[in-house]
Amino acid sequence: MTSFDLGTPLPQPTPSDELRRRLATRRSAPAQSLTGPGPDAAQVQEILTLGARTPDHGKLFPWRFVVLGPQSRAAIADDLRALAVQKGLQDKTRAVLAKLVNPPLSILVVSTAAPASKPVWEQELSAGAVCMNIEHAANALGFASSWITDWYSYDPDATALFGLTGTEKVAGFIHIGSLAEAPLERERPDIATITTTLP
Repeated sequence: MTSFDLGTPLPQPTPSDELRRRLATRRSAPAQSLTGPGPDAAQVQEILTLGARTPDHGKLFPWRFVVLGPQSRAAIADDLRALAVQKGLQDKTRAVLAKLVNPPLSILVVSTAAPASKPVWEQELSAGAVCMNIEHAANALGFASSWITDWYSYDPDATALFGLTGTEKVAGFIHIGSLAEAPLERERPDIATITTTLP
């Protein structure tokens, strides 16, 4: 992976049919269908490094990463099952834990936005941009991915199991792995109906 020294002029954008093709065919994978192989340690580091190259007004870096392997997710899933029972959640709610435990790797993006010189909303948008960059980086390395949240992303007792504290929020779980079959295209918006062009 190419790296640049601080203050080094970066390459100017150039047309890329390959990048356009990847953006045109980007599709989230069903998290519960993701299997091995997943990224190795070096590839995870590259995914995080590329993911962090995101718009960030004020250079606050208002996010952090938690890399979750199979063992940590299995242990947390056991605690989440118990928590779901304790809270009287429906069986369907407990069943979504398959999305958490099946993929080879999950990257939890934590929004650490805090009142500062920049609006909190902008900091939270930056965390969302990181999630999308991670998906693109994983795809560039040949992996499928799924950016999701579930009930355990919003329950304070559940987020504590992932190490979130204070005002931290789950921006998303990015599940990464491989698919036996390509996902099918889904409905996309009619751009004309959601676009206003001003002179």
